[in-house]
Amino acid sequence: MKSSFSIIIADDHAMFLDGLKSILAEEEHINIELTAKTGEQVIKYLRINPDAGIDLVITDINMPKMDGIALNKAIKSEFPKIKTLVVSMLEDANKIKTLTENKVNGYLSKNAEKQELLKAIKTILNGENYFSPRIKQVVMEAMFAAKTEPEIILTKREKEVLKLIAEEFTTQEIADKLFLSKHTIESYRKNLISKLGVRNLAGLTRFAVEQGLLD
Repeated sequence: MKSSFSIIIADDHAMFLDGLKSILAEEEHINIELTAKTGEQVIKYLRINPDAGIDLVITDINMPKMDGIALNKAIKSEFPKIKTLVVSMLEDANKIKTLTENKVNGYLSKNAEKQELLKAIKTILNGENYFSPRIKQVVMEAMFAAKTEPEIILTKREKEVLKLIAEEFTTQEIADKLFLSKHTIESYRKNLISKLGVRNLAGLTRFAVEQGLLD
């Protein structure tokens, strides 16, 4: 096992940066090589200093330009030997899922105590992953909710109509594009509102965005 470790901290909140630096200053085997306010600064440093021997990048999620999710993905793609730990106020199961799919090594709430933060850092530096009990609970609750919610399956035509509604085409314009009557499009719209359990066109648009129909 290495006798000392080099880390980078990325966070655009000065108070958190100062607090973490103060905590780690007491750890003689951990050296902070860089503090950054954006993911771009981290990637630029790693590219310019390929022999810096960085062991761990600690990052927030919400940062300007390149956020923590994009930073983690970039690190795992370009510098796969570097470990990553996300420390964030967010407890979003979808974001956590995206991070784990991109091989993040840990996730911890900013509300965590000093002892747990140090435990997470040392666990990851010693070659294991660390996800706090609270984060594990958030993921499990999301998985349970997904299993209990009935899957909504849309036909090809329903997806076409929904996409055009979300793109702000009028009923008549949608009818013309799909070679259908205005009355038929109105029926599709009413059925979609009922089927998706939303209240209005804004709800339909939100669902279309969440399902990636506008990509």
